[in-house]
Amino acid sequence: MLKEQIIKALSKVEDPDLKKDLISLNMIGDIKIEDQKIYFTVILTTPACPLKELIKSNCIKAIEKEIGSDYEIHITMTSIVTSTRSNAPLLPGVKNIIAIASGKGGVGKSTVTSNLAVALAQSGARVGIIDADISGPSIPVMFGCELEKPEIIVEDGKNYIIPIERFGVKLISIGFLTPTDGAVVWRGPMASSALKQFISDCKWGELDYLLIDLPPGTSDIHLTLVQTLPVTGAIIVTTPQKVALSDAQKGLNMFTQPQINVPVLGIVENMAYFTPAELPDNKYYIFGKDGGKMLSDKYGIDLLGQIPIVQSIREAGDAGKPVVLRDEITSKAFMDLSECVAQKVAIRNATKQKTNIVEIRR
Repeated sequence: MLKEQIIKALSKVEDPDLKKDLISLNMIGDIKIEDQKIYFTVILTTPACPLKELIKSNCIKAIEKEIGSDYEIHITMTSIVTSTRSNAPLLPGVKNIIAIASGKGGVGKSTVTSNLAVALAQSGARVGIIDADISGPSIPVMFGCELEKPEIIVEDGKNYIIPIERFGVKLISIGFLTPTDGAVVWRGPMASSALKQFISDCKWGELDYLLIDLPPGTSDIHLTLVQTLPVTGAIIVTTPQKVALSDAQKGLNMFTQPQINVPVLGIVENMAYFTPAELPDNKYYIFGKDGGKMLSDKYGIDLLGQIPIVQSIREAGDAGKPVVLRDEITSKAFMDLSECVAQKVAIRNATKQKTNIVEIRR
């Protein structure tokens, strides 16, 4: 009878994002009663869930309302990242593929990708990055491993690349395979072929999130990605000034046009304001104010985060150690961003159809 009462109480607790109760969402497991103690598990849709403490508190309140406060309630919060990629022929162990794009160069897309990946990994997620900017790879420098070379293994007569791993994130980039001071001067088909190899010839294993750091603009690489893999969603990175916003709209429109139809998870406004280290409460809007917010309002798309421009971000990128690993204001901004992205992916997987591979007929 007590177990039934607990289930009844938890059936009144809603997941704040999915707007359904925890019982019907199969988010409750291992209910046990021992003496005056109640034990059960809440299975979240991501380890980076920003609402885990709210859900835990609501569970306790609901049970105490149903049976009183005579029992000690012990809740284990765990997670299983959701996915729409069932029976995927390519990257079958990868649950979510997230394209990170920008309309123009220089907006900090690779910086956002690197810190987002590390923040997700710190939350307990399994994360990888494909550096798809073939002619201007930045990821090796961002992670301080530009001199490393990935291992090659042979399985069933085929060569496979083992991604480099740093700070809990698996990485592959053309920067690992070419001289550090050499220029990659390739036509579009060659660059697209390299991306396909990073997808099919790397041993990625099991990942919750694979981030694709795309080159600026809309190019062959973007088309190759959506024609090769069903992309879970896209993130658009911009800075607040008008010229960046104009280009960001083009990147956004590319993903939303009917023949591509990749859900846009939201917009990240990078370099949103300048904050001096000695005046952490001051904000100077040197590139304009709320440009990313205005773009998100215009298209009805979420603003995922506003990242400040501070000296430590540049220093951390140059040092090959993403700034999210530090204990400061920028670290919190990227941790908040990772929670928001994980939340949007979970909502997208629960409410939208899976993305199909794009077939473009010329």
